[in-house]
Amino acid sequence: MASGVLSERIAARIKKSGPIPLDAYWREAMTAPDDGYYMRGQPIGASGDFTTAPEVSQIFGELIGLWLIEAWIQAGKPAPFTLMELGPGRGQLMADILRAARMAPEFLEAADIVLVEASDSLRVEASQRIGAISTTWHSSWEDAFREPSETPLFLIANEFFDALPIRQFQKSADGWQERLIGLTETGNFTFEAGPVADLPEDALTDDVAAAPNDVILEYAPERAALAAAIGQRLSSMDGAALLVDYGHASGRIGDSLQALKAGVAADPICDPGMADITSHVDFEQIKRATEVAGCRCWGPVDQGTFLLRLGAESRAAALSKNTSAEASAGIQRSLRRLVHPLEMGAIFKAAAILPAIYFAPAGFEE
Repeated sequence: MASGVLSERIAARIKKSGPIPLDAYWREAMTAPDDGYYMRGQPIGASGDFTTAPEVSQIFGELIGLWLIEAWIQAGKPAPFTLMELGPGRGQLMADILRAARMAPEFLEAADIVLVEASDSLRVEASQRIGAISTTWHSSWEDAFREPSETPLFLIANEFFDALPIRQFQKSADGWQERLIGLTETGNFTFEAGPVADLPEDALTDDVAAAPNDVILEYAPERAALAAAIGQRLSSMDGAALLVDYGHASGRIGDSLQALKAGVAADPICDPGMADITSHVDFEQIKRATEVAGCRCWGPVDQGTFLLRLGAESRAAALSKNTSAEASAGIQRSLRRLVHPLEMGAIFKAAAILPAIYFAPAGFEE
């Protein structure tokens, strides 16, 4: 039986109106007021369900800060400009970016900081970590992009796209059927097939058309919409965006839906609001959406490759100077976690979006 207030509310909706798409379930489970996953506690860090790269080592955020400064210089040092982070969580990444940016006072002085965070509790912690610097907050990316901007945009999104809901379709002998969330006789959530229907036009790529029966297609319209919004802003106002997330360079065939609870894999459609639901990002979809908007998407490149190109080893060596052997070993362990292919280095990828007139940004040299 579905238990808990949120489970009961979703179950009542299904009983009343029938099975719902995965993205509708996902959105409720993650962002429902009061009892959605992001609304009810502290999901990030050692005591949470997952740990992000900025929580692993300051090296990550400092190198991102230097990347943003270099992109700003490449754009001609515009002032003022918007420095936006999507999903800052506890604020560790932005705090590290701002610390690295002290070496470029003009950058800090010109930056209008905009943060997009749905969780009130995470906003409070991020504000404390970032400090007294003036900041504008939005609860959703739609709010942040709703009003036209008159300043260039420099944006960072670390593990944000993977948290945006997806839909899933499964191919049968009769055609594509959307995977819907329904209820078993005992009241548990379960997947069931919807009626045969035409796929959305922007999902009909060559690999999808040639897919065999029984495969699952993941379709992420909100991720494409955000990528398009970023591309449109950059093409009209200039700037750069850096996306770091886990996923694949191309293709949406295959089931990557997953959930984490206390760092352990969990059933993504059980106990909504109690686990972090994600899926792999299709960077090819991001690239298509931004290029239609008049930008170029560089990458993706493996996170490890990207950070090493930016000087991660040199930064680790500098941090290790005049420290104890134990502290130095800890720094090296953190570096390995960020860059090694068997840890975060390969599954996480980086992509950069810039107006088409610019050459390759740092870390994406071909």
